[in-house]
Amino acid sequence: MNTASGPRPLRIVFMGTPDFAVGSLRALLDAGNQVVGVITAPDRPAGRGRRMQHSAVKEFALERGLELLQPTNLKARDFLASLQALEADLQVVVAFRMLPREVWQMPKEGTFNLHASLLPQYRGAAPINWAIINGETKTGVTTFFIDEKIDTGTIILQEEEEIRPGDNAGSLHDRLKARGAELVVTTCRMISEGRVATTAQKESGELRTAPKLDKENCRVDWEAPMKGIHDQIRGLSPYPGAWCLFKNGDRQDSIKLFDTAMEPTDHELPVGTLLQEKDLLKVAVKGGFLHILHLQLSGKRRMEIREVLNGLNLESGACLR
Repeated sequence: MNTASGPRPLRIVFMGTPDFAVGSLRALLDAGNQVVGVITAPDRPAGRGRRMQHSAVKEFALERGLELLQPTNLKARDFLASLQALEADLQVVVAFRMLPREVWQMPKEGTFNLHASLLPQYRGAAPINWAIINGETKTGVTTFFIDEKIDTGTIILQEEEEIRPGDNAGSLHDRLKARGAELVVTTCRMISEGRVATTAQKESGELRTAPKLDKENCRVDWEAPMKGIHDQIRGLSPYPGAWCLFKNGDRQDSIKLFDTAMEPTDHELPVGTLLQEKDLLKVAVKGGFLHILHLQLSGKRRMEIREVLNGLNLESGACLR
């Protein structure tokens, strides 16, 4: 890395795809940085009509008139030539794909990534979700220089963020998006001024990971402790949503749960048993009941529980499993 004193303008290439990355790209531009190119995912079919959909970063880049590349293969010769032609001094990565060596070693100032955790904790694809699922009370954002492995490079800067009892993945995402954008701008300024001092990630102690979310790890295990289920549901809300099976009489459907409240108490009901008390819907768990506040029935939109109960006939033996 260049260690010369004094600020100098940097030619920056930005790489990112989802809305989380847009905050950092916007902040870089608003701070007066020169973004000479944006790399984002190819358009993909989405929705019932399977229409081609742009990434959030592409939409923003088009609005700002930025040079845009959407490679399918990051090792393709034509893409590498196009990237080289941008003559970037620095590459900034926020919520993108794993980069090959040919890409991250290209700029003279290197390539750094913004990760939504306090590395080395929660390396992986879904750090915001897993921090809440695992009941953490704090997380944060980290900038680090990319190396050969996933989220293992030397740390540049870190900022902590409290995880509040009422947080879900959506609210924490929004705060970390803003906090991360500030950290990206500060990191770029430090690099431009030649005053970056990095530290190696410490591998000691228990390291928790943040694997990609899938159908299996998003399913609720009603045998788990009450707090664990509550944290899983809020850690997967509003997207992709914790799910389970709803059995009511002869019918069984998949449903999604988005919001619950805990009622610690003693009971002798089998876990998963559903109870309706006026405008409340409760599910029996170990150590008490979870009040279900928002859910989505199969084929329906997300609804508040009062709206659900208005049209729901809960039969004896109804349960979640």
